[in-house]
Amino acid sequence: MSDTAVSLDALFESHLATLSRRFASALEREGYGGALLYSGTLIYAFRDDATYPFRAHAPFKQWAPVTDVPECFVYFEPGRQPLLLFFSPTDYWYKPAVVPRSYWTRHFDIRPIRSRAEAREALPADLGKVAYVGERFAELEQWGVAAVNPEPLLTRLDYERAIKTPYELECLREANRIGVQGHLAAARAFRDGASEFDIHLAFLRGCGLREQELPYNAIVALNEGAAILHYQVLERRAPATVHSLLIDAGAEFAGYASDITRTHAFSDPEFTALIGRMDELQQALCAVVRAGVDWRDVHLSAHRHVAELLHEADIVTCDAEEAVDTGVSSVFLPHGIGHLLGLQVHDAGGLLRSPEGGEIPRPEGHPYLRLTRILEEGFVVTMEPGIYFIDALLEEARADSRARKINWSRVEQLRRFGGIRIEDNLAVTKTGCENLTRDAFRAALGSPPVT
Repeated sequence: MSDTAVSLDALFESHLATLSRRFASALEREGYGGALLYSGTLIYAFRDDATYPFRAHAPFKQWAPVTDVPECFVYFEPGRQPLLLFFSPTDYWYKPAVVPRSYWTRHFDIRPIRSRAEAREALPADLGKVAYVGERFAELEQWGVAAVNPEPLLTRLDYERAIKTPYELECLREANRIGVQGHLAAARAFRDGASEFDIHLAFLRGCGLREQELPYNAIVALNEGAAILHYQVLERRAPATVHSLLIDAGAEFAGYASDITRTHAFSDPEFTALIGRMDELQQALCAVVRAGVDWRDVHLSAHRHVAELLHEADIVTCDAEEAVDTGVSSVFLPHGIGHLLGLQVHDAGGLLRSPEGGEIPRPEGHPYLRLTRILEEGFVVTMEPGIYFIDALLEEARADSRARKINWSRVEQLRRFGGIRIEDNLAVTKTGCENLTRDAFRAALGSPPVT
């Protein structure tokens, strides 16, 4: 057994106990006696017999790290061992999933099933006090559950999910370790002059993952493509002249995601220096992360830092304060500074005011921020400042009063690079944060971790 498996084995029992307490409390508050969690079903393309890649539902895989098997169920009733109904049909068209035997399985009553009908037979006869969580299917109406996806229950569970257990933190560390191997391989391919497509293949090989096993579609953008925030194209041929690479790509381990971005210059020393300055800025923002900090303040602080960088680099002609106050900084940084990370890349509950619901509003003028909560110990967040040269936003600014605050000749010089983003994954502690991404890079490159 590997060191990682030993560590996970030691941590999973406590994780399950914490999860059981959270669910038991939430179920009692909302008047339910149990929960039935569905992994999900295969979805067929329109008028076709081919399915889309399967992705297990987050509430299910928080209990059982089964990420690639549809039609499974976890049944939880407070005070009883959780039941896992594992879908393993008799089939010769496709290889059926093998009933798992891993570090976590001894904590479950695992029963193989071949159909939903067998799943229903394995469950208690009376599900009249059970809350069902997952997508609906035709037979569900006959199962007699008390409620399907009751919003008050899900809201309470989403709110609590932001605080990761030690087991979840270890899974997120491993997801970063895997993702970093992919990033190092991708950087080597970029240096060798590879296309976006081949850089992506290098990332997959470095991680040892199939594309459908990634937590999100990787962003592999050469040159101007980096100005498209969710760039989705993988060009098969490298451009005639390569200037830069922005790669935003993560890995998944046991259902938990990493979300890592790095920007590379091919040869230009000035752009290399600008990337270095962004890296310093990003690390300064990471240094203020700790329990008790309002994430909205971190976001607004990021805009001030970015505005200072824009002024230093002669991209804007006004000072940092004016750039923020007039919205000039948002021309170059239009997205939020980060989000919760965990079972989902943009993990649930980032805007919730309390376990009962309600939203904490975003700062005025910043509609895309995905996290507005006060940070707590155990949160895992991304920190991802950037600057971009986005044609649509630049043209809007050129047409109004912001135009005179922007050095357009400087923008034109830098447009060919697309943009810069640096993104790390941070586990919040009482006094600071653990940088899961930087630690993984240091370990991969043979450097000691920062303490």
